[in-house]
Amino acid sequence: MKSKVVIFGALVLIPLLFGHAGCSQNSGDDTSFEITVSPTQLNGQSIAGQKIVFLVTIADEGGSSTSTVEISATAPGAEIAILNGSITQGEVAEIMVTPSAASTGGPIQLTVKGTRGTITDEECLTFPVIEGIDDRQEYAGELMEKFVEWLEVNHPELGIDENTEWSGTTVSPEWLVVSHYLFFSDEWEAHISWHVMIAPHDWGKLDLRHRFNETSPSHAFEISSLSGEVSPIAVEVPETIWR
Repeated sequence: MKSKVVIFGALVLIPLLFGHAGCSQNSGDDTSFEITVSPTQLNGQSIAGQKIVFLVTIADEGGSSTSTVEISATAPGAEIAILNGSITQGEVAEIMVTPSAASTGGPIQLTVKGTRGTITDEECLTFPVIEGIDDRQEYAGELMEKFVEWLEVNHPELGIDENTEWSGTTVSPEWLVVSHYLFFSDEWEAHISWHVMIAPHDWGKLDLRHRFNETSPSHAFEISSLSGEVSPIAVEVPETIWR
């Protein structure tokens, strides 16, 4: 059994092209709102070519509204792609920021803006870009396949199986003792981490976030020793996403 784990590419960018598709329902609605972008800072730093996915939600103020808020973003020195860019309260937009090689050595400033009718709200954050390469993709893919094979049998309710297509990107590239990687399917975000240590301390972990309606993981699993071929077990779910 072999799941489809690939690097970030057409599998993700195709739905991203439709992030603003459809008819907006915000015409004439001036209900005020506040946007929240998470995380506000990274777990470490970033490198050129890394896909950094920020989550955006809104909270209506002074009453609820069924009209959408249109999400836009700018980040000089990086490419921007927005998925699910028209949201209401309880929904999640994703902003993918990819630093260019020319941005290495400096900060990227991301500005996120929400618009509904004549009402706007804006949030800004910055993150550093350092020199580095993604040298963990191959092992991360192998570890992801181990979890997918187990999930297909033991948690079929999640809908994750050998036919699920995943795209991946490095995260926290400068971390050494514990390595991290992110994978995305149409439905799930999967955060893989592993302890670069000898047995029995060579654990591997997976946490899952349901995209577009969750801002934090809802499931988590661990293999206590990767070299010992131990089966995964459910563990305490992290409170926040890893970036």
